[in-house]
Amino acid sequence: MPLNIDKLSKRFDNTGALRDIELEIASGEVFGIFGGTGAGKTTLLKVIAGTEKANGGAVTLTGELAGSGCYLFEREQRSGLTSIFQRDKASGSDGENRVKEFRQALSRKEGVMLFDDPFCGVAVAERDVLLQQITKLAKEDGKTVIFASSDFEQIAAICDRVAVIVKGEIAQIGFPQEVYQNPASRAVAAIVGRNNIFPARRLTSTNADLPEFQTIEGSHRLHAKPTAKHALGAINQNVSLAIRPEQLSISFEAAFPEDNIIKAVVTAIRFLGSTTIIELNAGGLHLESRVFRVVGLNVGDECMIAMPPHRIQVLKD
Repeated sequence: MPLNIDKLSKRFDNTGALRDIELEIASGEVFGIFGGTGAGKTTLLKVIAGTEKANGGAVTLTGELAGSGCYLFEREQRSGLTSIFQRDKASGSDGENRVKEFRQALSRKEGVMLFDDPFCGVAVAERDVLLQQITKLAKEDGKTVIFASSDFEQIAAICDRVAVIVKGEIAQIGFPQEVYQNPASRAVAAIVGRNNIFPARRLTSTNADLPEFQTIEGSHRLHAKPTAKHALGAINQNVSLAIRPEQLSISFEAAFPEDNIIKAVVTAIRFLGSTTIIELNAGGLHLESRVFRVVGLNVGDECMIAMPPHRIQVLKD
């Protein structure tokens, strides 16, 4: 049951919550809505469901207006949508009750289902099983699923496509892997997974095969990946460079200088379970590296870090 959203806007008093949202979501698709707290995810789902009235635009379901209402978390059935909203923590709903309610909702007959961070308080193992059931709901039952979350790992696990919302506007739409690897702006790069983002100023002309920059902190000269001219910014203005922690490598030995080798000091080591984050200070430029395990590395050690040019992105602000 395809869902179309056309120039949807929503205001609360004088504050804009959603601005010109446009989406086309196909039958059988699991579509992600990702954003930080207050980005507008819940408001968007409520407008789609019909529990909040839009100030402009329309939501249509198979060609007919779909904003007249829906089946809400409180179990009030109206039209062909289902909405599951995170319950207030004060309601006393624990993880077990949440799982029970979630499973009951999966058996509904509506053609479009909306989920808003439904796994708060649910154990990871149980959550992973429920995520698989959402995928089954779309692929086998042909339902359209919209899954909103502030956890990008959950989005990446089940969603065919994702829309990133920043301050009530869609900042990027694409496959989760595409959005993660090629964020369209600094705002997207900052919220989609961990990222090293730092200001720099371009040194080379727009015709350089590998544009070269000088970081504002630490004054390091770094080459970045080939970048379209319009995205390089003016040569006398700062831009943002970004490299994911897992793409930054640490070495105590010589390495290829073309990989942007700079010296750094380990300032912290944080164990996160399957991976470890190593915090580094490179002459005032603070960076993070993500590794699977730490061997022979301690706080205070000096090391060399490599940031391959093809891993460094030039971002729009």
